[in-house]
Amino acid sequence: MKKKINLKIILAILLLSFFVLKGIYLFSKSENFYEALFYEKLKDKKVKCNLCPNFCIIKENEYGKCKARKNIDGKLYSMVYGKIAAMHIDPIEKKPFFHFLPGSLIYSISTTGCNMRCKFCQNWEISQVYPDEIETKFFSPEDLIKDIKSKHIKAIAFTYGEPSIFYEYMLDIAKLAKKNRIKTAVVSSGYINPQPLKKLLPYIDAYKIDLKGFTDKFYDEVTSGKLQPVLETMKIIKKSGVWLEIVNLLIPGYNDDEKDIKRMAQWIKENLGDDVPLHFTRFYPNYKLLNLSPTPPETLKKARKIAMEVGLKYVYTGNIDDIEGSTTYCPKSKQPAIIRNGFFVIKNNIKEDGTCPDGSKIPGIWK
Repeated sequence: MKKKINLKIILAILLLSFFVLKGIYLFSKSENFYEALFYEKLKDKKVKCNLCPNFCIIKENEYGKCKARKNIDGKLYSMVYGKIAAMHIDPIEKKPFFHFLPGSLIYSISTTGCNMRCKFCQNWEISQVYPDEIETKFFSPEDLIKDIKSKHIKAIAFTYGEPSIFYEYMLDIAKLAKKNRIKTAVVSSGYINPQPLKKLLPYIDAYKIDLKGFTDKFYDEVTSGKLQPVLETMKIIKKSGVWLEIVNLLIPGYNDDEKDIKRMAQWIKENLGDDVPLHFTRFYPNYKLLNLSPTPPETLKKARKIAMEVGLKYVYTGNIDDIEGSTTYCPKSKQPAIIRNGFFVIKNNIKEDGTCPDGSKIPGIWK
């Protein structure tokens, strides 16, 4: 009788342990919590996040600067895993990507949160809020891939907010996308540390970096970030072989100095090469810079001219009516290879291997 009682107790303990462990696992991978990567535990249940250059030291029950990662009982969790705040199907040129699957549509998603505080943010309604402040919808990585395939779309973009802050979610989706032959693109400020970036890149096909300015002062005063980590990010991406394009939003009186534009173009040529596409786009008053006027179209055209004189081969203008500035030209003949109107391709003369009618090749991902 005594042995039977002991056996029952042992079985009860084992069963209880199973459900406790199962509960912990589900807690860490539920719709609300997912243990973060790239952090370290400190004294007094504090944690240090090593995902981005902010290196937030987070007390128990508090969030990091990104409003997406929270310290719960001495562990760091992503509070946005699977929580979609924005989901659309966009023309790929809207990102903008001009040398990546031109003329196609791209499935685009974002969660809430951002690790920067740009005063000109166009998506501040989702980037500057906590995950419980707006309505979101849960999608597992498997759900997303299934939906993309059902719509016969070639690629997914992590965009709108800052993809770095939903890193774990992005990584899981990108791995599944790779297995299902779906292209992946990241639209980012580039504010991420080298180690997590290098872990992500094998699953990414294209990266677009918002190079917000080219002075430390601009980054400090307008974005709350720093310039150097972004430059390092671009060098790592370029070296990895992942397709890279760069966007510079020109804001009147803030980052439109012609000397800075020239220095930026020279840095790109010397560190990334002369064939990395550079897009100058027009600023429109938004968020905390409503007092400014839109960027004059001539400022963008002048910036394009400066960058091309430095030696960059593929320089574009955006958010303005400028056929010349949105057309891709063949390197040899200078004849139009891809003609665009806004976010749409009017004519594409490039073959699937990137060959122009004149026989020269344009770098990019064309199929």
